[in-house]
Amino acid sequence: MPTRARARLVQTAVDLFYAEGIRAVGVERLLAVSGVGRASFYRHFSSKDDLVMAVLRDRDEDWRRWLTEEVTARGGAPLTAFDALAARFERDDFRGCAFANAMAEIADPASPVHQVAAHHSRQVAAYLESLLTAAGHTDPAALARQFVLLIDGANVGALREHSAEPARRARAVAAALLAQPDSGRNR
Repeated sequence: MPTRARARLVQTAVDLFYAEGIRAVGVERLLAVSGVGRASFYRHFSSKDDLVMAVLRDRDEDWRRWLTEEVTARGGAPLTAFDALAARFERDDFRGCAFANAMAEIADPASPVHQVAAHHSRQVAAYLESLLTAAGHTDPAALARQFVLLIDGANVGALREHSAEPARRARAVAAALLAQPDSGRNR
C-alpha cells in the first residue's frame, strides 16, 4: 500500500516533470515542493530514475484509461481517438506527450526510463488495433501503427501550434487511410 509520502512524491514529480522536464528537476526540488524528507524519498525510490519510471507507469495507466473512456463516450469508433486528443490539446496545461518528452530527454533506448515510455506507445497501438479490429478493418495492426505515427505527429504539432488543429488534420489523414480499398472493412 503506497504511503502518503510516496503519493506526494509521485504527484509532485508528475507536475514538475511535465511542466519543466525530467532533467530540469532535481531531487532537492522534488523534496522541497513535496515536503517529503530525503530518507523517505530513498525509502520509496532507489534513485530519481526509479521515480521517473513510477511516474511514467502511473501516467501510462491514467492516460490509457482516459483514452478508453473518451473513445467510448464518443461512440467507440477508431477515429474518435483523434477527437479525444483534440480536446486534450485544447487544455491550458498541455505540454506535449509526456512519453515522447521522456524519450527525448532520455534518448538511450537501453535506458529503463526510455523503455517504459516506449511501452506506452506499444500499449496505445494495441488499443487502437483492438478498435480497428472491432470495426472490421483489414490489417488492423498496420493501421494501428500508422495511427500511432499520426498521434505522435499531432502531439508535436499541437505543442508547436498551441492548437487542437493538428489532431483534426491527423484525423483526416487517418480517415483517408481507412477509406483506401486495401484498408477497408472485411466483408
